[in-house]
Amino acid sequence: MELRHLRHFVALAEEEHFGRAAERVFVVQQALSNSVRNLEEEVGVPLVLRTTRRVQLTPAGQEFLVGARETLALASQTVERARRAARGEVGRLTVGFVSGLAFGGLPEIVRRFRELYPNVSVDLRELTAQEQEAGLRGGVLDVGLMLLPVRAPNLDSRPLWRQPLVAALPAGHPLARKRRLKISDLAPEPFVFFPRQLRATYFDQVMRWCATADFTPNVVQEANEIPTLLSLVAAGVGVFLPIEFFNRLALPGVVYRPVEDAPLVDIVAVWRRDEGRNPVVRAFLGVAEEMLGAGKGQAAEAEERSL
Repeated sequence: MELRHLRHFVALAEEEHFGRAAERVFVVQQALSNSVRNLEEEVGVPLVLRTTRRVQLTPAGQEFLVGARETLALASQTVERARRAARGEVGRLTVGFVSGLAFGGLPEIVRRFRELYPNVSVDLRELTAQEQEAGLRGGVLDVGLMLLPVRAPNLDSRPLWRQPLVAALPAGHPLARKRRLKISDLAPEPFVFFPRQLRATYFDQVMRWCATADFTPNVVQEANEIPTLLSLVAAGVGVFLPIEFFNRLALPGVVYRPVEDAPLVDIVAVWRRDEGRNPVVRAFLGVAEEMLGAGKGQAAEAEERSL
């Protein structure tokens, strides 16, 4: 029994006429008649009463019609699910992200992705960059959102947004009265920062930058997450050098100032190389680029207004 047999039978049942039914399914009348007869032979009971004036279903045919319609509908749904999966419109996605992105960037990405792909289940996990790399390699995560590219051979990354470092200062700090700083302005200040083992690439980039001004930051307090570090800044414990993106965290007691010749840091999406063809992953990456790209334009407009 093939789906075409069911389509021919349903057309005949609804049209009650071999000629009209044949036209409807684009076959000649004899082919449709043979198809229905073959179906009856396979089922083993008559499904159709043939008269000179019209076609009627037997009681068995009426019951068979219900099942035939359900089977064709299910087949159509199955095909559509496969097509939607190929377009990245159904499935599951597990996304890791560093904590600071929860305050800007991630909500916009997830909101837009859910609008476009409501049938994809998204599981969000707040993790450090190192935890994300381990999760990606182990197959626990599908996509990671973090700062700076990764070097693992089986992972690919795509820059979503390139941002300069800025100075985060206590609101009452004398340097907060300046519109723009030099890195040397921060030389005498106490710093708060990540432990090097947690974000070595970020840590080393900041240390190299400070070395160009002939000083090594005096890190008086360490913390694992950006919101915690900014809270320490607000408390007057020290200054911090986050990327400009995190000035979205409008924390009371913290002001952000641009710094001349600041190095650029990438916000990147990371995924396993063997997942690069996964349509759900590709769809998420496209939305991430779209939303952070919109943020680039807004940031540029804000910078122009401030000059």
